[in-house]
Amino acid sequence: MRVLVVGSGGREHALCWALAASPLLTRLWCAPGNAGTAELAENVPIGVLDIPALVRFATDNAVDLVVPGPEAPLVAGITDAMGEAGIACCGPSAAAARIEGSKSFTKELCDAAGVPTALWERFDDAQAARDFVRRRGAPIVVKADGLAGGKGVVVAASVAEAEAAIAEFMEQGRLGAAGRSVVIEECLIGEEVSLFALCDGTTALALGSAQDHKRVGDGDTGPNTGGMGAYSPTPALSDELAEAAMERVVRPVLAELSNQGTPFRGILFAGLMMTSEGGKLIEFNARFGDPECQALLLRLQSDLLPALLAACDGDLAHFSLQWRDEAAIAVVMAARGYPGAPVKGTAIRGLDRAAAVPGVTVFHAGTERLDGQLVANGGRVLTVCATGPDLRTARDAAYRAVAAIDWPEGFCRHDIGWRALTGA
Repeated sequence: MRVLVVGSGGREHALCWALAASPLLTRLWCAPGNAGTAELAENVPIGVLDIPALVRFATDNAVDLVVPGPEAPLVAGITDAMGEAGIACCGPSAAAARIEGSKSFTKELCDAAGVPTALWERFDDAQAARDFVRRRGAPIVVKADGLAGGKGVVVAASVAEAEAAIAEFMEQGRLGAAGRSVVIEECLIGEEVSLFALCDGTTALALGSAQDHKRVGDGDTGPNTGGMGAYSPTPALSDELAEAAMERVVRPVLAELSNQGTPFRGILFAGLMMTSEGGKLIEFNARFGDPECQALLLRLQSDLLPALLAACDGDLAHFSLQWRDEAAIAVVMAARGYPGAPVKGTAIRGLDRAAAVPGVTVFHAGTERLDGQLVANGGRVLTVCATGPDLRTARDAAYRAVAAIDWPEGFCRHDIGWRALTGA
């Protein structure tokens, strides 16, 4: 098999790492990749949204399977374009990827499928949105309708905070086209968890659970980010609760998308709030989360490549995956300034020492090599991961590895996994 992974983050390094272990693999590329993927694959200097160039490359190199990592190329139609060229692509069509590309589409889909979710309204007019917030009161959630890189959600503790978010999104244009419309919904109370499933259009195969840490600072403080760490599995989603979520959330939505003529193939990520009334959907993503992907794949015992092929071929009904009975944790190291403008070009040393800690794997994200030296080239730069017989053991190993890395300009959260370890 000749495989092309699309993306340049820690998620894509983890995908390359898992695919490189497959005995079915003969050639692996990553576009555009990073310094870590370069150790496993041949990096290709093509941007994730340059879909015509990606199709040409895949065609010219007889690629058998394309694996998109981020959401933007999926929403832009990479799977459709690859399909027209006769190349398998493990991801949803642009029509099905609206499940992530449009918050209002997802809400309408949930209503049609009977999936439990927060009460909501969509607004194209800022004043109407403000009037709604004043009527409903706070806490309340304001979401940009389009893709916003994890930065389009404000959980407003006051009416004033909600109105400020509406102004930033809809009138000041902080998120561009993504914020021209907003979805405003009730604030669900509970613990947030992530459930992943591999889908082939009709069948959904559970891939396990994780819990992300979105805020930049310890104790869930500061602004939202793309994700500062994750762990898997999460005790907040037992096997019984996970199966209930598959039955109440994932499979009904999969069936509804199929009924609408837009079957979903690829990775479906359900963000759930575990409320006193059970799990309710917060959002869907059309791909693996980052850094949840890194933690999940470390626990996967089965070969990932045939599973992705089975999803493309509609052949998951009789497919199964085996998982290691271990805990995994992923700690993101980010560049100073993130989630604002990160400081780039700073030297990173000590990764060999970090990787020598038992159970540790380091995935690259915003890295590159300049004159033979590894330097930071993004906001989230490394994901330091570890596995262990329990979460505390895995966490201790990950933070020993973090301490071994010599990068003064980098920082991380020091409390990844705190909810599970404190029972909060």
